[in-house]
Amino acid sequence: MKKINVGIIGCGVIAPAHIKSYQMLPDVEVISCCDLIREKAEKRAAEFGIKKIFTSYKEMLADKELDAVSICTDHESHTLLAVECLEAGKHVICEKSLASSKENLEKMLDAEKNHPELVFSGVFQHRFDSGYLYAKELVNNGVLGEILTADLTVMCLRTNEYYNADAWRGTWAKEGGALLINQAIHFIDMISWIMGGVKSVSAEYTNLAHKGIIECEDTASAAVVYKNGALGTISATSASPLSWQPTMTFNGTKGSLSIRDNKLFSLQLSDREQEEAIRQKFAEYTEEKCVSKSYYGSGHPRQLNDFIEAIRSGIPLRVPAHSAAHAPSIVLSIYDSCRSGKRVAVEH
Repeated sequence: MKKINVGIIGCGVIAPAHIKSYQMLPDVEVISCCDLIREKAEKRAAEFGIKKIFTSYKEMLADKELDAVSICTDHESHTLLAVECLEAGKHVICEKSLASSKENLEKMLDAEKNHPELVFSGVFQHRFDSGYLYAKELVNNGVLGEILTADLTVMCLRTNEYYNADAWRGTWAKEGGALLINQAIHFIDMISWIMGGVKSVSAEYTNLAHKGIIECEDTASAAVVYKNGALGTISATSASPLSWQPTMTFNGTKGSLSIRDNKLFSLQLSDREQEEAIRQKFAEYTEEKCVSKSYYGSGHPRQLNDFIEAIRSGIPLRVPAHSAAHAPSIVLSIYDSCRSGKRVAVEH
């Protein structure tokens, strides 16, 4: 088994989820970490026994021992870093959102096309959660019949202290938005992935509870048309008293299914015997322990394993970059729709 040497760019709050995940895998070593603030890189290196510390990503990429890179920085820097990592011959996995503008998203996808010999993945770790995977299986196999509507509600809490902790948070220039592009994007990806993609959106966003703190949205809603013809809604807020509660509901001609936080919330089928069997199967699922904050879920180890196995054996990624681009395309189209007052087609 070929040993894979990995580097981490960005040593903030998401970095430990990547490092711990890599350390769970055989013949994988995190050999370097990089951050513009040396003290942050030194902290992660000491915490996890990482040998090499950099403040320049260019110097890190010059290391011939390095095979792959996890990008764990702010949204605005993702495009430059991903493109330069690929051009340096390194495999790349990049945290969401891949990009904070449609222009930058195109640059990343062009880089993916220009380097087919390299693995380029985007992080959407919930695609590896058993409850969501089973929901996708049920929808795709027609258990609910023809899907009529698919609705998403995301309730979460981000405090003023959270936004004030980093200058890039809640800014158009550095984050590309707030609630939608950071928190809700995980589940926008999930519902669009289960449904086979979003065709267009008509949307509104606003800032109701964080005025003077962030310049972007803390509340948003959208009317969605899916590629399969079904209709739906997205409703989200980061000003809820509930710390984290994502709910997806699929209504079809044979029944209705709701998933809340990767678990069965409600189920009604015209076939009662089949309904009971599905309930039992959901009850059997247990998730691995989270390697970082609980609301990240337990999917990071499985996604990082998927990334490493794609490097080793060439197996198809579950979340290639061009697939991970769809959710930010939806989010950016929601922003465009609100600004223009028109329905906007979703690219990618």
